Amino acid sequence: MISTSDFKNGNIISVNNEPYQIIWFQNHKPGKGGAIIRIKLKHVKKKSIINRTFKSGEKFKILNLIKQKKQFLYKNGINFNFMDNNTYEQIIINESMIGEKSKFLKENTEVEIIYLDNEIIDINLPITIEMKVIHTENEIKGDSISNNTKIVTIETGANIRVPLFIKNGDIIKIDTRTSKYIERI
Repeated sequence: MISTSDFKNGNIISVNNEPYQIIWFQNHKPGKGGAIIRIKLKHVKKKSIINRTFKSGEKFKILNLIKQKKQFLYKNGINFNFMDNNTYEQIIINESMIGEKSKFLKENTEVEIIYLDNEIIDINLPITIEMKVIHTENEIKGDSISNNTKIVTIETGANIRVPLFIKNGDIIKIDTRTSKYIERI
């Protein structure tokens, strides 16, 4: 159990038997009465965000997430196959669980799979990933130093906005958290 006085950003707690992650909290002492805690919570499975207020000193069950490294093997229809590099056990995760992160999964990428009570709730990709540009519009001469951008298609089929000087066959580094171009490799 954890008290409101022990809250930290990132803690996973059970609120009404649902798993929530603490995003932000603030102690508030009104003129009359006891202190209250204002808190912003993100549902661990549904990803929805709610704002709640609790009395100071309330207790909550703290939940532990288990993170395991897995290697992405291949995509089969709407299913993604991963393998544990230690046990060679393979697991299948549906595309709906992975969501937008699927556009950065290429073969042999190592990811972190997050479990809550032996149920997969999310995956963490590497912060940056290198991808090959497979389709882009022709470059325009003289556009090597401008701030203009264009959209290219990378090897996983995703579209990324990049500077005009990027061409077919270039390897680019992308931030997987923001889907933004970082640099050409």
